[in-house]
Amino acid sequence: MERDIIKIDEDLCTGCGQCVPNCYEGALQIIDNKVRLISDLMCDGLGACIGHCPEGAITIEKREAEPYDEYKVMEIMVSKGFNTVVAHLRHLNEHNETVYLKQGMKYLIENELKLSFMIHDVKKAVHQMDSMNDEAGFSRGCPGSKTIIFDLTKLKMADNQIKGSIQSQLGQWPVQLHLINPGATHFSHSDLLVAADCSAFSLGDFHQRWLKNRTLVIACPKLDQGKENYLQKFIMLIDQAKVNTITVLIMEVPCCAGLLQLVEMAISRAMRKVPVKAVIIGIKGEILSEEWIQ
Repeated sequence: MERDIIKIDEDLCTGCGQCVPNCYEGALQIIDNKVRLISDLMCDGLGACIGHCPEGAITIEKREAEPYDEYKVMEIMVSKGFNTVVAHLRHLNEHNETVYLKQGMKYLIENELKLSFMIHDVKKAVHQMDSMNDEAGFSRGCPGSKTIIFDLTKLKMADNQIKGSIQSQLGQWPVQLHLINPGATHFSHSDLLVAADCSAFSLGDFHQRWLKNRTLVIACPKLDQGKENYLQKFIMLIDQAKVNTITVLIMEVPCCAGLLQLVEMAISRAMRKVPVKAVIIGIKGEILSEEWIQ
C-alpha cells in the first residue's frame, strides 16, 4: 500500500542517534554508524523524529510500504517495559491516532496475563498529561497537529480601530523554495527572509516587521520533499546571489527546526559566511526567541 513513511538521507546522516529515542515505535536503529529504518510496518509516518535530527537527514515521503502494524509494535513496546509502553501510547494520543490507540489498548487487554504491569496504571499515565494540560489551560496533544482555538475577542476590537487596508510588503514572486531561481536579480545582495509556511499566518505583523525590505522564500521542513535541492539553493543564494543576511522564521513545533538546520548546513558548506538570525514563533504568534546564531 502507498502511505507516508520516513526517508533517511544517508549522505546527511552522521549516526548521532538523536532521532532514535524520539521514535516511540522503535522503528529506528543505528547500524554501521547510520540510522536505519528497520521495518516499514513499525513506522507510523507521523514524523516525530524529524525535529530531532540536527542534520536535516530525515524527511517524509509517500511510497509503497508495508502497512503499519500496531500489534507488532505493541509486542516490542511491552518487551521494553512500562515506561516505553506509556511513551508510545501517549505519542498516539497526542497525534489523535485513536484507531491505533484502541488497537494498542486491545493488545494489552488480550495479553494482560503476560504483562509485568497493570493496564489501569498504563491508562492513568497515558491520560495524565491530558489532565495536566486541562488544569493549566493548554490544549491537549502535539502543537504541530492538534486543533487549537484562540480567543479572538481582543483582535476583533483592535481590528475595528484599523481604517483602510494594510499594504503588502511582498516584493517578488515566486516565493516557494522549490520554485525560486537563486540567480534572479532581486535576490542579489538582499536581506533574505526564510519563513516556515505557517509563520506568516501566526504573525499579525509579518509584512511590516519581518517581510518589509527583504526578499522571501517559504518552505515546510516536514511536508516538503527534495531537501537536497533546498540545500543547494541556499548555498547558491549565499555564494552566488551574495545575500547580505538571512533571517529564519520557524514555529515552535519540533519538525519546524529542520528549516533552520538546512540553513545552518548551507552556511557550513558555502564559501561565504553570512549573518543568520533565528526567530522562533509560538503557535499563538508570540516571539519566543530571537537571536543571531552566525
